[in-house]
Amino acid sequence: MSAKIAPDNLREGWLEIRDLVMVRGTKKAVEGIELRIAPGKITALAGANGAGKTSTVLGIAGVVEPVFGEIWLDGRDLVGMEPDEIRRAGIGTVPEGHQVLRELTVRDNLLVAAGGMSRGDTNASIERVLALFPELKEKLPQAAGDLSGGQQQMVAIAQALMVEPRFLVIDELSFGLAPTIVARLVPIIRKIADSGIGVLLIEQFTQLALALSHHVYVMSRGRVSYDGAPGKLRDEPEILHRAYFPVSDAEAVGL
Repeated sequence: MSAKIAPDNLREGWLEIRDLVMVRGTKKAVEGIELRIAPGKITALAGANGAGKTSTVLGIAGVVEPVFGEIWLDGRDLVGMEPDEIRRAGIGTVPEGHQVLRELTVRDNLLVAAGGMSRGDTNASIERVLALFPELKEKLPQAAGDLSGGQQQMVAIAQALMVEPRFLVIDELSFGLAPTIVARLVPIIRKIADSGIGVLLIEQFTQLALALSHHVYVMSRGRVSYDGAPGKLRDEPEILHRAYFPVSDAEAVGL
């Protein structure tokens, strides 16, 4: 099958999701959304449970193939690629729930994430991620399952960074973590973006999403209901309220 011709209006170096449609079971979970993630910036994707955020992540990562739409990076449409191919193309994904290989040591978790990298490149990558997460250095020989939830989330992010992705997709950074732990992760996410990596932060906790992001998308019922600056959402909280508590058609006409 011949490669798809890239549209002329793609932004160079950006990750662009166009007309994405995702089906989970028999239900359409994502209905034609468009997202544009800038390199070196934090883009937030907020919304209530069931809005379609995680389905979007699964589509970007190649875990579930979209039924329609395109995911463009460097002039290539990534739809239809296997997760490992998408990872090698430059997109690292941190799934919801700080998922790690619990029986393996922290070091082995990082080695597995390195895949087919040379020993020298692998060691250099381990040193690089440990510079971001210095508290993991003394944990390298421990089983990942014995770490705290916050430390497991650090390992999960470190795994995604091992192959030096261009973009990092983090699904529910704060899931199951105490506010003090999240506060420790915030400057690390900013540092990752400052290094030039584009971050797509999927987050239900809207205050965190607004505090971290340069641009925000809000999803409601599988669609994007807001696309713009985080400041406007802080100034007009009713926009978020409508997304998290949408009015049904019947309620809208007073039935």
